[in-house]
Amino acid sequence: MANDLEPADDEAIPLILDRNLRRLRTRQGLSLERLARVSGVSRAMLGQIELGRSAPTITLLWKIARALDVSIAALTSTSTSTSAQDSVVVLRQAQAKILSTADGLVLTRPLFPGDGDRRVEFREMLLHPQATEDRTPHPAGTVEHLVVAMGRVEVTVGGARHRLERRDAILFDADVPHAVRNVGDGDALLYLVLSHGESDR
Repeated sequence: MANDLEPADDEAIPLILDRNLRRLRTRQGLSLERLARVSGVSRAMLGQIELGRSAPTITLLWKIARALDVSIAALTSTSTSTSAQDSVVVLRQAQAKILSTADGLVLTRPLFPGDGDRRVEFREMLLHPQATEDRTPHPAGTVEHLVVAMGRVEVTVGGARHRLERRDAILFDADVPHAVRNVGDGDALLYLVLSHGESDR
């Protein structure tokens, strides 16, 4: 039985890169266009690699790996067992690291692995009654998406106030001062998706 870590033959290389590049790119929420801008490798070339039609030079591999914040080995690995395990991440609530404000009124739980730089973050936010979460402006290009799972909140974006009830959602550019305040009598539970811009790395 062949060792998964043995070097691949020349014909297998494009297929290996095809699988690994698509998996790593989609895990980071990157489109081909965005990866092309970050890496300096053309979208056409990236598309050819993902279709298994092109074997890039070591220089192109290095540019792609750097843009994805992975090693070249991660792009060329033939280990199917490792890639299958890496594609599933279970985040247990009991093992979560809860972030709290100084007054203890706002609790935030990251719902994404803490390894590496990510352009998309997913968080759960619990606000006790009358609690306010003031958020500083993010770099230009950052977008914030809030969904109210429970309670009533007021979201202030650049001075404009928006009242949200259960199951309401709001999407806004987060490069301005913004805040979330619980205006209900009970706890408010929200889910936050933060999409970072190119400069927020």
